[in-house]
Amino acid sequence: MDKKRFSIKDIPGWAVMLAIFGVLYLTGLHTEAIGQVQRLLLATGVKNADVPETTTDLSTTSEPTAYTGTRAGAGFKMQTLDGKQVNFENLKGKVVFMNIWATWCPPCVAEMPNIQKLYEKVGSDKIAFVMLSVDEGGVEKVKKFIDKKGFTFPVYMPAGPMPQEFYSNAIPTTFIISPEGEIVAKQEGMADYDNQEVRDFLQGMVKK
Repeated sequence: MDKKRFSIKDIPGWAVMLAIFGVLYLTGLHTEAIGQVQRLLLATGVKNADVPETTTDLSTTSEPTAYTGTRAGAGFKMQTLDGKQVNFENLKGKVVFMNIWATWCPPCVAEMPNIQKLYEKVGSDKIAFVMLSVDEGGVEKVKKFIDKKGFTFPVYMPAGPMPQEFYSNAIPTTFIISPEGEIVAKQEGMADYDNQEVRDFLQGMVKK
C-alpha cells in the first residue's frame, strides 16, 4: 500500500494564516502588519477627520466639553522624550492638535504618517502639535519607535494624571483645542488628517 506523501499544499489555509500571525505576534510585528493594512484603508479616503465646517460652528461628532472659564488641560503636566517637564498651559494662545496614541495600537500606527504630513504642511508656530503617548513601557520604548519611523512632530508622555476632559473610550483619539482653550473637535478612532479641510480649520483658528 502506497503511503501518501505529505505536501505543503495539504496544510489548511487557516493553519497557515494562524502560523503567520503567530510569528508576527511573537516577533512584535503584528502591530506593524495590522497598521499597514489600516493605512491602506486610510489611503482610500474612507475615514477623513471630522472637523466643524467653520470656526464659528463648534458642533462636532462628539459632545463638546462644557467649560466654566477653565482652560482644557489646566494643571496637566507632560514630559518630553528627553526628560523635560512641560505644562500644558504653556500652549495657551495657540491652536493645539493633540493626538493620544500608543506604540502597541495598530490604528495609531496607521494614522501617524498622515499626521506627520499635516505637521509639515501646516508650518505655523501658532499651531502646536502634542503627540501624547500613553505607553507604559517608559520613554525609551517610545523614543525608539519614533526614531525608527523618522517622525519629527513633538512627542510627549503624561507626567501626571490625565485631565477628565481628555478621557476617551478609544485610542487613538484626537482633540483640536482653540487658542482660548476650548475643545472644538474630537475624533475617536483613526482618521486621515492630511487634507485641505483640516489644514484650513487649524489655520482659520490662528489669531492674526
